[in-house]
Amino acid sequence: MNRLFFIAPLLLLTISARAEETGIRLKDLVTVEGVRTNQLVGYGLVVGLNGTGDRQQTLFSAQSLTNLLQRMGVTVSPTQITVKNTAAVVVTATLPAYAQPGSTLDVTVAAVGDATNLQGGLLVLTTLRAVNGDIFAVAQGPVVTGGFVAGRGVANSQTVNHPTVGRVPNGATVEKQAPSVAIGKTIHLQLKDADFTTAARIADAVNQHLGAGQPIAHAENSGLVSVALPQSAAGDPIRFMSELEKIDVKPDHLARVVVNERTGTVVLGEDVRIAPVAIMHGNLSISIETSYNVAMPAPLTSAQPVVTPQTTVAVKDEKSRNIVLQQGATVEELVKALSNIGSTTRDIIAILENLRVAGALDADLEVI
Repeated sequence: MNRLFFIAPLLLLTISARAEETGIRLKDLVTVEGVRTNQLVGYGLVVGLNGTGDRQQTLFSAQSLTNLLQRMGVTVSPTQITVKNTAAVVVTATLPAYAQPGSTLDVTVAAVGDATNLQGGLLVLTTLRAVNGDIFAVAQGPVVTGGFVAGRGVANSQTVNHPTVGRVPNGATVEKQAPSVAIGKTIHLQLKDADFTTAARIADAVNQHLGAGQPIAHAENSGLVSVALPQSAAGDPIRFMSELEKIDVKPDHLARVVVNERTGTVVLGEDVRIAPVAIMHGNLSISIETSYNVAMPAPLTSAQPVVTPQTTVAVKDEKSRNIVLQQGATVEELVKALSNIGSTTRDIIAILENLRVAGALDADLEVI
């Protein structure tokens, strides 16, 4: 038997592009304060399963079933029933801003007991509540799992995807209007990525396009920009919001390098700059091979064969390769230089970490 250990280079995929910088729509950079989604949750039952529901030791599912039957006029003790076609589930949904009664939502259903498969099940009428306990929607309908379990037992079965979680498309109906803030005299824009420069640029762009010579917008801080609703738009604030969302703004970005060593991915932003530096890098590979020699005993003896392992270790240290970067070198120049000397992704990760320690990398290095 041979064993081989080596330091293998990872696959390097480098994409270099220098596209013309254009603005981004304001609606993609900010959210409006008060215009938000709301999380809903409920507890219900999925019925109609083919023997893959909760077992008898899951007491709360049997109790829930008896409570459901009692509301329908059927009285039965939870300790006297054994139903394998029912599963207790938690139902979740997201209520969008300004959702009106009668509109529908998708819901997600997840088993909370020991049910093994929700495939083919039917979610029974379930109320969905917000964090304050108010009921905003009711859900019911067939569950779509996107997965299945084939076969019986542990050794003779095959599971595809995750059959204990499913969705009910358009399964919930909104019963109560979503708690949303109406557009008032002052509109607060919340930046998705807080940045002082981007906030100032947003305020300048709003004043230029919609201010009509008046400073209606100003940056409160790095994450909030306030916009005063003009008097001319007081009668139709929705149209003003539409025009506001369409304004193009060029956001500012931090110089950042993101490294994922598990997948061998390195992402470098265009704003990253490299200080004057010389880089020398070499590869070290170690190969360990084990072979077994079998010494057979003499004929007509009771001795056993003797196995003797022989291990050889080979070390290969390649000659160091070097590159030199001048003042203000860009990411594109760095990647090209490293590619020209045959660097792998693991090499680039090691080089970037050493550049940061040396103070030659003008960017944040983030390892995920």
